[in-house]
Amino acid sequence: MITSNQNAKVKLVRALLGRSKERREAGAFVAEGVRLVEEAAKTSWKFRFVLFDETLSERGRFQVEGLKSKGVDVEEVSTSVMKSISETESPQGILAVLEFTHVPIPEKPNFILIPDQIRDPGNLGTLLRSAAASGVQAVLLPPETTDAFAPKVLRSGMGAHFRLPIRLMGWEEIENVVQMEGLQVYIADMDGPSCWETDLTKPLALMIGGEAEGASDHAKKLANGKISIPMSGEVESLNAGVAGSVLMFEVMRQRSGMET
Repeated sequence: MITSNQNAKVKLVRALLGRSKERREAGAFVAEGVRLVEEAAKTSWKFRFVLFDETLSERGRFQVEGLKSKGVDVEEVSTSVMKSISETESPQGILAVLEFTHVPIPEKPNFILIPDQIRDPGNLGTLLRSAAASGVQAVLLPPETTDAFAPKVLRSGMGAHFRLPIRLMGWEEIENVVQMEGLQVYIADMDGPSCWETDLTKPLALMIGGEAEGASDHAKKLANGKISIPMSGEVESLNAGVAGSVLMFEVMRQRSGMET
């Protein structure tokens, strides 16, 4: 059992939870909680190691035994050590260090999400979760968007990270992808035409601007169309997570109508 905060695994976990630079350099990130560890295991994500403590639930212990049987390095830690490295107020007693794995982007993708200048981890996690649920085939992250593998984004994503192709790209790379795939690029904008009246059945990339500053100049330059969400009353706008989710599911709705 690990009882020291100076243990090498514990120190690595703390570093990975701290900064995106550490995650990039190590090629790894931390997934905390039974649900995220389960989702990683279901999708055959590569585990470096798993840490758990005596407070772990029966459901979590079942997961631990399954990972051990697959040869994953699993080690128990003291409850005090787990609390010291947990990112949550009520730790679930388990976390995993996982290798970055590139989920493959399908050939000829026709539905891509570009979250631009999204700096709130909860909003980015919500967008990723909705993207996985609405059939988005790839998420391209511009440099100005927060790290998708930060702890709060992972928790908000509820396992979407393990199913979605997520790529960090510069704007030149994003433009190349969009042009190569022949995608219409729509940017969420209050002054744009209604999403209910816009044909979203053709191959497209959907850009959602940030909470504070909206879309960047790079995004505006790349876009060749605007799209808005009709709203009643005096509400001026929705947050990025909600707005992006509404638009993604409208794309899904229109395309589902084509198939029936």
